[in-house]
Amino acid sequence: MRVVSLVPSATEILFAVGAGEDVVGVTFECDHPPQARGRRVVSTSSVPPGLSPAQIDAAVAAALRRGEDLYRLDAGALTGLDADLVVTQDLCAVCALDVTTVDDALRHLGCSAQVLTVDPHTLEEVLASVVTIGAAVGREAQARALVDACRSRLDAVSRRVAGRDRPRVAVLEWTDPPYAPGHWIPEMVALAGGESVLGTAGERSGRIEWSALHASRPDVVVVAPCGYDREGAAEQARGLVEAGVLPADVLVHPVDADGLWARPGPRLVDGVEELAGVLHP
Repeated sequence: MRVVSLVPSATEILFAVGAGEDVVGVTFECDHPPQARGRRVVSTSSVPPGLSPAQIDAAVAAALRRGEDLYRLDAGALTGLDADLVVTQDLCAVCALDVTTVDDALRHLGCSAQVLTVDPHTLEEVLASVVTIGAAVGREAQARALVDACRSRLDAVSRRVAGRDRPRVAVLEWTDPPYAPGHWIPEMVALAGGESVLGTAGERSGRIEWSALHASRPDVVVVAPCGYDREGAAEQARGLVEAGVLPADVLVHPVDADGLWARPGPRLVDGVEELAGVLHP
């Protein structure tokens, strides 16, 4: 089977269930595992590089108002790969190509590849998507074993934090302007033994004012800007502290948002384990 993955999390899942050799096309953001970098890139971003978080937010908002796609699909590269399966998403127009763009491109090319769309909003749906993707590439047994391992690790965290005081945790999915978390992130906080004081599990992230962060009275602020690794999050966290916009005497913890928080894949478990260690050392 020849598989094109247009979602970084799907690329991770495909490699994790043993289908890495089947992956022939990826996006410019598919960087885990490192072997994914060796596949042909068929999707890139229309947002210019080097922008600040505020400039990225403005550029994304402007593009969405104009009805423009934030990602470019290289149709020529796609047709040359002769794909049997294209994995895409319908979760967030800011995160990856819209599924309708993929469908239109395949029709234009006369390509008969199957399109598999993943759309997880909760942690349970993330784990279910692992099985769905695994089954699509003939690796259902491996996918179920991976999910079982993830559940075992989450259960171990739950047992370790059971009965302990639950610190109030505010997660920032973006910093300029600030965004409260959504989807699976509030669940991750709860599993790690904290109380998520911003955002709603299963819903989209949303823009907030700094006053809302202060009103939530957090003990810990997790800086997890979507698309940034730990170094990028740490730089933004330092900026927030220097600007004095965070509550005084709060613990500020930057994370690898791109790898362990924003991407709906197995490494979300790593994020839960890390946060549990911060909240309950």
